[in-house]
Amino acid sequence: MGKLSVKDIPLEHRRAIVRLDFNVPLDNNLAVTDPTRIEAAVPTLKFLLNRCERVVAMSHLGRPKGKKIDSMSLAPVAEALQTLLHVPLRFAPDCTGPEVQKLLSLTEPGQLLLLENLRFHPEEEVNDHRFSRELSVLGDLYVNDAFGSAHRSHSSTEGITHFVKESVSGLLMEREIRYLQEMLRAPKRPFTAVLGGAKVSDKIELIGNLIGKVNCLIISGAMSYTFLKAKGLAVGKSLVEENHIDMAAGILKGAHDNGVPILLPIDSIGVAELRASAVTKTYSSEAFPDDLYGVDIGPKTRKLFAGQVLKSATLIWNGPMGIFEMEAFSNGSREIAEVVAKATDNGCISIIGGGDTAAAVKQAGVAGRMSHISTGGGASLACLSGRGLPAVAALTDKSG
Repeated sequence: MGKLSVKDIPLEHRRAIVRLDFNVPLDNNLAVTDPTRIEAAVPTLKFLLNRCERVVAMSHLGRPKGKKIDSMSLAPVAEALQTLLHVPLRFAPDCTGPEVQKLLSLTEPGQLLLLENLRFHPEEEVNDHRFSRELSVLGDLYVNDAFGSAHRSHSSTEGITHFVKESVSGLLMEREIRYLQEMLRAPKRPFTAVLGGAKVSDKIELIGNLIGKVNCLIISGAMSYTFLKAKGLAVGKSLVEENHIDMAAGILKGAHDNGVPILLPIDSIGVAELRASAVTKTYSSEAFPDDLYGVDIGPKTRKLFAGQVLKSATLIWNGPMGIFEMEAFSNGSREIAEVVAKATDNGCISIIGGGDTAAAVKQAGVAGRMSHISTGGGASLACLSGRGLPAVAALTDKSG
């Protein structure tokens, strides 16, 4: 990717400070409920711990807005990480200061020091260079493996790179960029993008960037109703962004003019109330009742989408098919996930972007069969939309 990786440089006698993405969900008892991001960090941490003189890890959790909030402490993460790494781990009560320096002096080779939540400091999110400098003295090598924060210019993601000699990517960051960025440059064809989710406005940049690259675009989820309405079809009480109908119509026309087919739902599951126990019934997109909500794609749409997925050589999926969080409305997302898994088994490169899509794939039990599941929702969306990632741009060039 044109940037140095931990695999490109000698690590012996180096003191690494590594930025990770431990922004994980906690339950009411402050226990980690989904360790996916912690597990994703383990390969880089083991790589560094086996080679470096010292390793310090840092991350944020939640949105404490610059205040110390006990429920957003990284202490539960430290406990989960200790279990996964099987190495001695020290947990610092802060990110900087005398206590951190004391713990740092006690940390021996093969041991890990994890800092407390970076966002307990208001300086972190405003990219305060004084705070960046304070973080930088904890090591002589900066490693960024927090792809989930790569689209942000914060003290620990961009600012710190100005105060260390070398800034390199971790193994996860390198993998994310290889799939999400380099794949777009020369995808194997046919190349299909499957976009879902709630709002067209959230995906405008993404659609604009993909239209000139894909061989087919599938649009589903709640955002599809804005497109269906733009075509003059009835969508009942389904979610529609009225102020984006003209834009949706423009996208449809632009895709047609460029010879890029856009597949929209041809039938939907309709309900009178948005609740899990609601009675469901399938309706054609040509005759959707005025008094119902669309909550999932119908069986004919699943078959239509599946046909395109199965003939794809490269596929990006960002956004579920419907309200998959409710079991009664999850069939579309589950069936498409199973089809994407089958396509991957047959050689398709499948890239899953976005937290909801990753959750849907995991819910379907096929996560292990995907080529790549991105750990960063906002960052993956920014990358696929063609926007730069400040934290990646700040890393040391290989040529340098």
